[in-house]
Amino acid sequence: MKKRNTSKIIAFVFLIAMAIIWLIPLLYGIFTSFKSESELMTEGFKFMPIEWVLTNYQELLVNNTSTPLVKWFMNSMLISVSHTLLVLVVVSFSAYAYSRLNFKGKNGLFSFLLATMMFPSVVNLIPLYKIVDLLGWVNTPLAMIVPGAAGVFNIFLVKQFMDNIPKDFDEAARIDGAGELTIFTKIILPLIKPVLLVVALFSFTGSWNDFLWPSIVFNDIEKMPITSGLQLLQGMYQAQPTLLMAGALVAIIPTFILYLFAQKYFLQSMSLSAGVKG
Repeated sequence: MKKRNTSKIIAFVFLIAMAIIWLIPLLYGIFTSFKSESELMTEGFKFMPIEWVLTNYQELLVNNTSTPLVKWFMNSMLISVSHTLLVLVVVSFSAYAYSRLNFKGKNGLFSFLLATMMFPSVVNLIPLYKIVDLLGWVNTPLAMIVPGAAGVFNIFLVKQFMDNIPKDFDEAARIDGAGELTIFTKIILPLIKPVLLVVALFSFTGSWNDFLWPSIVFNDIEKMPITSGLQLLQGMYQAQPTLLMAGALVAIIPTFILYLFAQKYFLQSMSLSAGVKG
């Protein structure tokens, strides 16, 4: 019993130390965004602001045409929501096909798709850019909404969840005259809502936080999402860290709010992912 308590104390201390390491830079960034530029220069490293100001946010959010943060924010919202909806449609239909339908070469095709997960995603950047360029999607939201909609891992995750649903439900529905679309929409779809919610969370946060791909396909300031916009912000306000912190804080607001309201689903997603990988 004493040994178990000692282990718990060590684990608790370790977790507290890790939390502090993660939280201090985040809190420092938040507090810095509420400092004036003069205070930061004269006072040096002070964790809390002496005088709380909103001038950094006002400068970034109001009548700012050189770095339109509000426009970038709305672009990111449009892209992330559209991408998430498209992912849900494509992934659920694909998983249903691999889990429930019988067609020639199904297992071989699915094995091939799984094999593509072994390649690092950076390998696809140049061919993907060529395709997007040929389609005329450069500097358009489609360049971020469509690529990645058929993520293999998401299809695999939903298929594994769907495989655990008894096929007796399908057979009973077929006896009653239901077609494949009716079985999918009326029987399977309501049962896979938990895993689809997990996929939606992954897709939204992944699309919102994506930095490399939007930095490649967007060069129009008005049309870029907020992640690539922050890179531009860094170039323009490199000597003004308070402005940079304010911009970064605005960028994390949606994912932070999403986590607050859906943290139990994030934890559920961790267990689902661990189960699949295990």
